Amino acid sequence: MEHIKLIWDFRGPHAQKTAEHHEIHLKDFIKIEKTQLNLTGVENLSDMHSLAFMIVSKDEMKPIRDALKPHRGQLYTI
Repeated sequence: MEHIKLIWDFRGPHAQKTAEHHEIHLKDFIKIEKTQLNLTGVENLSDMHSLAFMIVSKDEMKPIRDALKPHRGQLYTI
């Protein structure tokens, strides 16, 4: 099964805290919508760029993408 990593980028001096807060909302969405996967996380790329992500199955990607409006996505291997 193919998976997609949906990504939300945050930039600026508060990027890490914003990404961490956004992950809380992603986890809430997973609980409410009962998605197939419950993989989320935060990556700090630099002092001024962090991202929050959510891993979804390819067949769930379009409705989740349309609901949550990620900045970008990429194929992901579990």
